[in-house]
Amino acid sequence: MNEKIQMVDLKNQYLRIKEEIDQSLLSAVAETAYINGPQVKAFIESLKSFNRVQHAVTCGNGTDALQIAMMGLGFKPGDEVIVPAFTYIATVEVIALLGLIPKFIDVRPDTFELDYEQLESKITDKTVGIVPVHLFGQCSNMEAINAIAAKYGVSVIEDTAQAMGAEYIYADGHKQFAGTVGTIGTTSFFPSKNLGCFGDGGALLTNDETLAQRVHMIANHGQRQKYHHESIGVNSRLDTVQAAILNVKINHLHEYARARQAVAAKYDSSLDDIKGISIPVRANYSTHVFNQYTCKIANNRRDAFKAFLQERGVPSMVYYPIPVHLQQAYGQYGYNEGDFPVSEQLCRDVISLPIHTEMKEEIQDYIIEQVKAFFTDEH
Repeated sequence: MNEKIQMVDLKNQYLRIKEEIDQSLLSAVAETAYINGPQVKAFIESLKSFNRVQHAVTCGNGTDALQIAMMGLGFKPGDEVIVPAFTYIATVEVIALLGLIPKFIDVRPDTFELDYEQLESKITDKTVGIVPVHLFGQCSNMEAINAIAAKYGVSVIEDTAQAMGAEYIYADGHKQFAGTVGTIGTTSFFPSKNLGCFGDGGALLTNDETLAQRVHMIANHGQRQKYHHESIGVNSRLDTVQAAILNVKINHLHEYARARQAVAAKYDSSLDDIKGISIPVRANYSTHVFNQYTCKIANNRRDAFKAFLQERGVPSMVYYPIPVHLQQAYGQYGYNEGDFPVSEQLCRDVISLPIHTEMKEEIQDYIIEQVKAFFTDEH
């Protein structure tokens, strides 16, 4: 393979819409309103319209969005927040930073989502929130989670950083976009996300007007009116240049999802019958937008498989090699190896193959050929 294979091909994605992006950027630069300029306001309206949600609040990044959401919901030090043991560290990081207690829960071995069948057993009189993570591009079972949350009067914060544009499918067939089904949704616009900017960015989504006003105030130093600070806040904002990029790219988001889904479908049809590799499972209550195409490799062969691909010029990624409860930074909470066996096993088994909006057929054919070679040859 002469052409270098990319996990995510941001350069060619940019080149395909270069004229739109450049025009939007030049307009933002010419106006010189670099903070909270008209492009930010326009993107907020686009974000609301796309997600069919009443309120959107932009901020500096997805981690800030999670923190601002918990601050806006009034969580206090010592409160417990239920969070999956198999997730990116940011989901748990903000809980610890706010003096809250992360209450870990295992995940389902097929869809990698929070195990909603264990959820009720994790709730105590200190529980104030549940954070379902829509991992790799697919929604968690929000009806099951919302029902338990309503029963106990706790808030649901959707971590939608990897699933912007995915739709939750209710039992009656109607749909809502990821991030709009719980109490509040948070997302990231990190460059590799399905909707990514050219730096950092984030947002919160909600249909609760009072909550929307509160998180907007918190993100702006705790002020509604300049120099009048009603609460302790943070300084977290989406800059105008990034908004100018996002306001173009959001118009292509459905197209991007279809491109990723086509790549995933080809992987599925090519790899489904190979013994030793398990392709991603689709939940019947969600569409999948494939921020990652994450497989499981059986018999402790994941690392050998990764090395084999690397030797042949095929990149891959392991999301995530260590479960959060076993990270050194979170040892204070008293969890041990064996507490969350599914999460721990996934950290040994999962691997993500290249997937992006610009995948060429010949590149994917080569990747598939190498995957098959590993499992058909002796390694």
